[in-house]
Amino acid sequence: MTMPLIRFLPEAVEDLLETQRWYGRREPALAWDFAESFAAAVERIRRDPRSFPLIHGQIRPLVLRQFPYGVYFREEGPRATSCAGAGRRRPRSSMSIRGW
Repeated sequence: MTMPLIRFLPEAVEDLLETQRWYGRREPALAWDFAESFAAAVERIRRDPRSFPLIHGQIRPLVLRQFPYGVYFREEGPRATSCAGAGRRRPRSSMSIRGW
C-alpha cells in the first residue's frame, strides 16, 4: 500500500519552524524532542488520517501528546493529505480553517 503524500502549506511550515526555534531557545533538547514528536505525528496522519475526528467540514486535528501543538489537515483524495496550519491552538496562517 502506498502511503499518501503529505503537503504542508507555506504558513504551516513557517509556524512549525518558528515553534521549533522557540523551544530551542529555551532548551536545545526540547527542539529535538519537538521535531521527533512532530515527525511521529505526521506518520500517524499518513497511516490513518481517518482515525482523527472531523472538526469542521473535512478538517481534522492532531494534537501532539508532549507539546501544546496541533496540526490541522484534510484528505485530498486517496494519495494526498494537506496540512493547512499548525500551531499552539489553531492555525495562525492568514486563512482560517473555515475558509480552507
